[in-house]
Amino acid sequence: MTAITLFGSFITLIALRVPIAVSLAVSSIIVLFISNGFGSFEVVTDIMYTSVAKFTLLAIPFFILAGVIMDHIGISKRLIDFAQALVGHRKGGIVLVTVLVAVFFAAISGSGPATVAAIGGILIPAMIKNGYRKETAGGLVASAGAIGIIIPPSIALIIFAVVAGDQIPITINRLFMAGIVPGILVGIGLFVAGMYVRNRDIKRGIFNQSQEMQIRKSTSKEKWDAFIRAIPGLLMPVIILGGIYGGFFTPTEAAVVAVMYGLIIGMFILRKRYFKVLYKIFIESAVQTAVVMIIVSAASVFAYIVTTEQIASTVSNVVLGISDNKYIILLLINIILLIAGAFIDAISAFYIFVPILLPIMLQLDVDPTVFGIFMTINLAIGLFTPPVGLNLYVAASMSKTNIIQISRGVLPFIIASIIVLLIVTYIPIITTFLPDLLGVK
Repeated sequence: MTAITLFGSFITLIALRVPIAVSLAVSSIIVLFISNGFGSFEVVTDIMYTSVAKFTLLAIPFFILAGVIMDHIGISKRLIDFAQALVGHRKGGIVLVTVLVAVFFAAISGSGPATVAAIGGILIPAMIKNGYRKETAGGLVASAGAIGIIIPPSIALIIFAVVAGDQIPITINRLFMAGIVPGILVGIGLFVAGMYVRNRDIKRGIFNQSQEMQIRKSTSKEKWDAFIRAIPGLLMPVIILGGIYGGFFTPTEAAVVAVMYGLIIGMFILRKRYFKVLYKIFIESAVQTAVVMIIVSAASVFAYIVTTEQIASTVSNVVLGISDNKYIILLLINIILLIAGAFIDAISAFYIFVPILLPIMLQLDVDPTVFGIFMTINLAIGLFTPPVGLNLYVAASMSKTNIIQISRGVLPFIIASIIVLLIVTYIPIITTFLPDLLGVK
């Protein structure tokens, strides 16, 4: 009865388009009020406070701030120019540029929508100018931006480590290292899908191939100049990940280092305009941080009920009773997560589903690191899956399309990402070999 009340009220509120954080909090309060009366409100406030008062979660506002700084000081434009100089002259080069820049910026921002906002304003018009349809341009940028929550440093992986850490020991360091290869594979999948769409549209006569061929090959000097300008952005992930895996600082400390690095670089790049831009940077990052932390605190109450009311163990037994075939259960879990990701954000999904699904993974002898990565890929796909995919709305506004048009344009990229998801799910060594090779525990 508790599970029906909890999930029933949550789904009802979501259907009524109540904000996700409010839906999580209200559905949780309803269940607690039925059980404890007015005393439940004290429980709610205690859980909400303790859920965000964790040292590990301090990394989130600092990584958000670092990403906003690097966007406002023009690093995304420099990364685009560098990628354009390297491969922009090739057939389909603008597709490869988009994917490369998404991977580069993902290693700075850790956020899907932030990556779309940073690169979309330049790359979507560039793709359209090069003969691509608006919905294809918007769909590629929306899907490529989702790599931001897979490639480290990833806010989503930090949240997974915090939530899963209540049941098993798992480090952010290992998750970060494990996300590199799957994130690159998703990028390759998106590039292949982009080239398929390009070739398909050429056959249909709706792609202007002559426009694309107007991009000339950059000279060696132009490539070198673009590289020099891109160095501040390229060094950011090197400093963050190198510092973490070199044992110089923790992920939380790395986030602070990233902010300081961004502030110093910004001072030299913007110069006289620096202090005017700083105000916007701090306001924007504060708003983004507040949104994340409100969701975390509300979702923590929901997760508390799922755990204490034995909902997680009940669901685990039901799922394991469906089949004794590990691969069928993994497929079922992926389907559940893909559907959930299309309606709720990644942070909420981790708090709702990790307490339920992690015990199942442990019983199936699935490495928690592998589970964390393929769950994150699922939720990354949700960022560009209609009807609620946040990346879609950001990209739609930039490409001047509506949600129906961009939903058609993003379909090939969804299919490509799902194929990569299944590869990562069923071939766990793809996820684990790099952290195991480097001895990251």
